[in-house]
Amino acid sequence: MQTWTPNTPLQNGQYIIKRAIGGGGFGETYLAEDTEENRLVVIKTLNREQREKPDFAERQKRFRKEALDLSKCYHPHIVQVYDNFPEDGLWAIVMEHIDGDDLAAYVENYTAENGYLSETEALRYIDQIGQALECVHERKLLHRDVKPNNILLRRESKEAVLIDFGLAREFQPGKIRSMTATKTEGYAPIEQYQRRGDFGYYTDVYALAATLYSLLTNRVPIPANYRAEEDVKLSPPQKYNQQISDKVNAAILKGMELEPVNRPQTVREFREILGLINQEVELKSSCGMDYRQLRDFLAQEKWQEADKETARVMLAVAKREKEGWLNVKDIDNFPCADLRSIDQLWVKYSNDKFGFSVQKRIYQGFGGTREYNSEIWEKFGDKVGWRKEDDCLYYKNITFDIKAAKGHLPVLFWDEDYFWGVVDWYWLLRWRVCLVLLSRPDL
Repeated sequence: MQTWTPNTPLQNGQYIIKRAIGGGGFGETYLAEDTEENRLVVIKTLNREQREKPDFAERQKRFRKEALDLSKCYHPHIVQVYDNFPEDGLWAIVMEHIDGDDLAAYVENYTAENGYLSETEALRYIDQIGQALECVHERKLLHRDVKPNNILLRRESKEAVLIDFGLAREFQPGKIRSMTATKTEGYAPIEQYQRRGDFGYYTDVYALAATLYSLLTNRVPIPANYRAEEDVKLSPPQKYNQQISDKVNAAILKGMELEPVNRPQTVREFREILGLINQEVELKSSCGMDYRQLRDFLAQEKWQEADKETARVMLAVAKREKEGWLNVKDIDNFPCADLRSIDQLWVKYSNDKFGFSVQKRIYQGFGGTREYNSEIWEKFGDKVGWRKEDDCLYYKNITFDIKAAKGHLPVLFWDEDYFWGVVDWYWLLRWRVCLVLLSRPDL
């Protein structure tokens, strides 16, 4: 029996339950309407089985703490936590609702119609989820349940998003500790079959490699405990899909080694083996725009020149050179390919410190949306270093240095005749140009 039925109001009516959308060994999940923000959200709480446990109070405390930890992981490929509140003695966690199917369903349907998923597409999703896991690991958390069913694809942008942190746990690298022996067969490494195991970043590496195995073969790998107990070797993914390259085939097998010490020790190391690190950004443009000058400025760490070049090319793409500025419609209609090229160049050459997507993670981490909220905007401005002593900075006071605050650049210097930049973005919020840009789903 579900805890909340349709039309149940929560948090003094801010949230209205629409329907139950899932449940697992730990929690119940509901689709709800956020009446204040006029959006759909997902609300999770612990299920009845958990509430009957003698240590329920401790379980609920841990459930909330882990949700709060997750809320600090501002990343485009991690489901965002918006809110948490108590309701009739239960803690509820409010999360982003993602419109899209999970990767398991997507791959099954794709394979039935088109054959195996291409290596390029599969690697794109693995790279995105790998980056998400790196963010999680920075918080000393393990996901412990990475699998295609826990990865959603945004319907419009086809961006992968990691969900379901119900098994996520804190850990200390290098220390053996007790964790609940819960796992998903085929994706869980051998250490997850033991309550006291040698857990580490490599625990999620195994699951990520197993996920890639499944994406490319449309098969669930042989469970790790069966391989260990029966001394059965894992069949190479190439056996089922001969289009898989030798490099990726070897990387998957390496990531799925039974012994933790034999696997890549971090997700970044696994991504490097797959050839996903330090790849050249593909300079795509829907209108033939040349981004090589921007790339060169960024590669040379000429941050101010890169900022001005970013403004120049964006005006050119939007055909707004004469006006010298962009409006909300321009941002809404700005080509996805061009926006991603610009953003990926900034992210690559700043090592994920600058870029629109970096700014977006921070902004949405404070609960930012397309609608202006002065408190959120000021927190965002303080965080990225666009405000000082409660005042917005002029462009001449911007820090064009890699030591600047994360998300400090780009600020877009439109015209030498104006101090167009942070000050103007701040005061032009009535037109929501900045808010719309930082709310683009394709960043």
